[in-house]
Amino acid sequence: MGYLGRDVEVVSINETQYLVVACDSCGAIGMKELDAYKISWFITGKLTARVALLEVISTGGVAQMLSVAISNEPSPTGDELIKGVKDELESAGLANLPIVISTEKNMPTQQTGLGVSVIGVAEKSNLRIGTSQPRDYVYCLGLPKVGPELSDPEDPEIVNVKSVRALIRNPWIHDIIPVGSRGIRLEAEQLATSVNTRLQVEPSCALDLEKSAGPSTCLIFSSLEALDANYIRELNVPLARIGRLA
Repeated sequence: MGYLGRDVEVVSINETQYLVVACDSCGAIGMKELDAYKISWFITGKLTARVALLEVISTGGVAQMLSVAISNEPSPTGDELIKGVKDELESAGLANLPIVISTEKNMPTQQTGLGVSVIGVAEKSNLRIGTSQPRDYVYCLGLPKVGPELSDPEDPEIVNVKSVRALIRNPWIHDIIPVGSRGIRLEAEQLATSVNTRLQVEPSCALDLEKSAGPSTCLIFSSLEALDANYIRELNVPLARIGRLA
């Protein structure tokens, strides 16, 4: 369990800054013989890196470095996974982020295994964890998708780093939480509990709140104000109001 129930760990490093660390793992998704879901290693690397980046950036942190742990041979598996990771960094405007990489050079493997960690720094005044307030609206940006639904990392129905940055720029938006395998409802209920409130679900919400969002294809966020139509269009990703904190 991470900091206040989030998928990140936060440690004070001086009077004004926190160290923020997130990681994501991916197993049996790739092109190896015994992989449960066959998809290119490039996509596996890209989406796994995206999850860890989303977790750090959504807290208000700035990524400082990234580690890639590959439980497979350097080539071809390692090379293709790293291509995906680096492509995601470039898409996020982080092409020069320092990277440390380890691969398996001793044993043959029959399934893909990957772990990505991101280390960031957040100013204490900018940390967004636990900033929601009673009566905040709770929204979901993007759609929950998993497995065969995820053949395109640029799917316009899923979130990316640019989506998070668009939210962070707005002072009336409080907590931002990427959704993973636990589903929207659990993340939203944990958000409510973290600020001593409860979630009132919007009766008209048509999203499947229990469905896994795989590699964080959607996120939830709390907002002091109801979002207007112009702002919703600017986000350019499907948006649904889940409910309110009471």
